[in-house]
Amino acid sequence: MIAETEVLIRLTIALLLGGLIGYERQSCNKSAGLRTHVLVCIGSCLIMVLSINIYYTVQGYTNADPARLAAQVVSGIGFLGAGTIMKEGLTVRGLTTAASLWVVSGVGLAVGSGYYISALMTTGLVFLTLSVLSRFEKWMCHIGGVVNLLIGAANKPGQIGRVCSRLGHYGINIRDIKIEEDVNHHIMMAITFNSLERMDSTAVIADLMEVDGVFSVKFE
Repeated sequence: MIAETEVLIRLTIALLLGGLIGYERQSCNKSAGLRTHVLVCIGSCLIMVLSINIYYTVQGYTNADPARLAAQVVSGIGFLGAGTIMKEGLTVRGLTTAASLWVVSGVGLAVGSGYYISALMTTGLVFLTLSVLSRFEKWMCHIGGVVNLLIGAANKPGQIGRVCSRLGHYGINIRDIKIEEDVNHHIMMAITFNSLERMDSTAVIADLMEVDGVFSVKFE
């Protein structure tokens, strides 16, 4: 049996490790952030502890498998992860956040089983993957001649069409466009396109700033 004091320690560790991964997702303004990851990690830890303690309670009386209860976390987390995945046109968003929720449930199970080092190492690797590799991906896009344009604008009818029309004047072929709305009801457009050799970025920015409602334009 796992003592109540040990259970408290494991739940606290799960809170910290889940919070570390959740903090990274929160800082990127993802749909599942700090609280969601913490709750998943703590819940997974508790279920693992219950599985072990229930097994010790019935040991010798039945052939119960202590892993059966915990195994439901792995399948059940899929429903939660599916809620973070959104399809916008040809673009699918939220897969990384769904994967982080799945991993953080595994971290919680590891902590609940007492595998603290494994849980800590996994958390560190996940945090590095989410934070460092995202920068590496942006660098690869830059090397491959892909340009990211971030545009902040008021949420008005036809706003996206006006912006895309201005970009069309420069012969820009848009590969991807992502749109998010902030708390002030402004929209942030992240437009990805192939770089043009003779494109004057200063002229593009100046032209876009003349569009009614556009208040910020920058290249990444």
